[in-house]
Amino acid sequence: MTPYVLESNHKKIGLEFITDKSLTQLNSDKYKSFIKILYLTKNASLTIDYKKFTTSTNSLFFINSNQHFQIHSITEDSGVMLFYNRDFYCVQIHDNEVSCDGLLFNNIFEIPVVEIPDNLQPFISATIDNIKEEFNGDQSSREEMIRTYLKQIIIKATRLWKQQHADQNNLSTSYDADFFRNFSRLVEVHFKEKHGLADYADLLMVTPKTLNKKLSKLHVKNPNDIIKNRIILEAKRLLSFSTMSIKEIAYHLGYDDPAYFNRLFTNKAKATPASFRKQYQQEL
Repeated sequence: MTPYVLESNHKKIGLEFITDKSLTQLNSDKYKSFIKILYLTKNASLTIDYKKFTTSTNSLFFINSNQHFQIHSITEDSGVMLFYNRDFYCVQIHDNEVSCDGLLFNNIFEIPVVEIPDNLQPFISATIDNIKEEFNGDQSSREEMIRTYLKQIIIKATRLWKQQHADQNNLSTSYDADFFRNFSRLVEVHFKEKHGLADYADLLMVTPKTLNKKLSKLHVKNPNDIIKNRIILEAKRLLSFSTMSIKEIAYHLGYDDPAYFNRLFTNKAKATPASFRKQYQQEL
């Protein structure tokens, strides 16, 4: 099946069907620079940033442009991947909660998925069909209509994410959710140069003790681990997908002492950087 693509003035969005025949292309670097939403049916298997998922029901996955994913298998029913760049939909004038820095993308709990309940399945299916129809049509304002449908999916999914994950992570109020989202965003922006909790307390204009207390409410046993885990994730990506030396990766992530970085990575990943890279290359 031919993918749909709409491109205008640096803005681009497309829709690709997920089938057995398209998996090789979807798992390649062709879509790496795009923000992606995957609609997968029950019993699909995939990995996102070294974390494996198997769908127990129809589900939506939200993958930012800096994340790596691989779809291993799908059921007979094909899925759909929406892909778009930041110029199409992401800029700060859009609602923060449903932007590419919102709850669905790059959240500190590393939960990029929502399960679609039966009562919302018709809405999601109809919205995807509406997007396909706009791609096929030639009427005016197609771009804005597709953007509207895209935002509807993101809004519905954000509400679902809160219902499915907020309670277990103690995001009991909108204030908690806003604070959580702001902290996630700051870690994503600054993790290469700011490695301590006190750095983020300064950015959030609270004391380190207050920040520690707020994050502890979210069932985070060691808040510093959130920052360290993001650093280690980036190190894994660079070890897997770049030719940078381990020393270069250490410097890139803000560590002047490569030996310290090596110990940190080994402690968190349970493997040295060299052995992690070797193991990943063997699995390809």
